Amino acid sequence: MTQDLFRTDAYLLDTTATVTAITPQGIVLDRTVFYPLGGGQAGDSGVLVLADGTDIAIVDTRKGKAEDGSFTHEICHLPSSDVLEQLLTPEQTQLAVGATVTARIDWARRHRMMRFHTATHLLCHIVPQLVNGCSITPDYARLDFNMTDALDKEVLTAEIAKLVGAAHPVTVGAITDAELDANPALVKSMSVQPPRGSGQIRTIRIGDETLIDLQPCGGTHVANTAEIGAIIVTKIEKKSASTRRVVLGFAP
Repeated sequence: MTQDLFRTDAYLLDTTATVTAITPQGIVLDRTVFYPLGGGQAGDSGVLVLADGTDIAIVDTRKGKAEDGSFTHEICHLPSSDVLEQLLTPEQTQLAVGATVTARIDWARRHRMMRFHTATHLLCHIVPQLVNGCSITPDYARLDFNMTDALDKEVLTAEIAKLVGAAHPVTVGAITDAELDANPALVKSMSVQPPRGSGQIRTIRIGDETLIDLQPCGGTHVANTAEIGAIIVTKIEKKSASTRRVVLGFAP
């Protein structure tokens, strides 16, 4: 099991950790600051710094999978295919189970995704429709809304700017499975359902006295909407008769 430190503090840049496994899925640590691909957000990249000062570049992060395809509680740090192949050879001595490493994320890349992810939650407030697809990358973010009405780029960009400029706090919280069952409208996504079974479901709240958005979310976010900066709607597409795609970018 990997302790996911980013769930409680998205601003942690690094952590010391112990290697618990090296598998074809990647390098597994006992704890990590690396976010794994999920919920529409891309996995983190960065480095694992070894005891001798050398490092292994991590190009992606994924959730571990069992033989039946179900997700485990392990987080797999993926080096390049050549490096992973080398680490899996019996005679390799570069890295071993039990070794202590420093796991350090590419902060500039992560922070861009944090800004975009929080911006998509603002967009959910502005466009109160169910979402049937999303993607959050360092270069753009997109939400697919289940709707038929037309949307206006300039109007959406202006509304996002207002919420960003209002400097609303963004806080991590939790609700129980029963509380979510009693408030099903908190789930904005048609395609991704929050994980159940642990008794607590992580939430992201935007706004203090004035609630802007509240929904289950496992991703990483900035602490205040002002930190998002200048975001623009770069494109609106009609993907189907009932889907409108909104693409976000950073203002030039």
